Amino acid sequence: MHWIYLAFAILFEVAGTTALKAADGFTRPWPVLIVVLGYLAAFFFLGLSLKSLPVGIAYAIWAALGMVLIAVSGWLVFGERLDAWAIAGIILIVAGVVMIGGISGAANPASSIESGARAA
Repeated sequence: MHWIYLAFAILFEVAGTTALKAADGFTRPWPVLIVVLGYLAAFFFLGLSLKSLPVGIAYAIWAALGMVLIAVSGWLVFGERLDAWAIAGIILIVAGVVMIGGISGAANPASSIESGARAA
């Protein structure tokens, strides 16, 4: 369930950040409302995910996937340009997330809770 919470945190953060661009310096009320609600929901779900996931791993994945999805959102919604270097960087970020979330044992909630309990 912690991965689902983290996914929701990422999606709400991306919605909030996309709306931040649309808010035009906080001059448009509906996008501002989406910004506030998006960030509140993002931190709520991030907090829920941290009950099981290590904070460093959860934040790394949250920030990395947020950056990738915001870059794609900017391209799709606002017509922002992604050159070859930006695309290469996005690929490297995704590779890093796969390494952290899918390969590294540091993302295993059971082992992080056990080691945290032993350290306390």
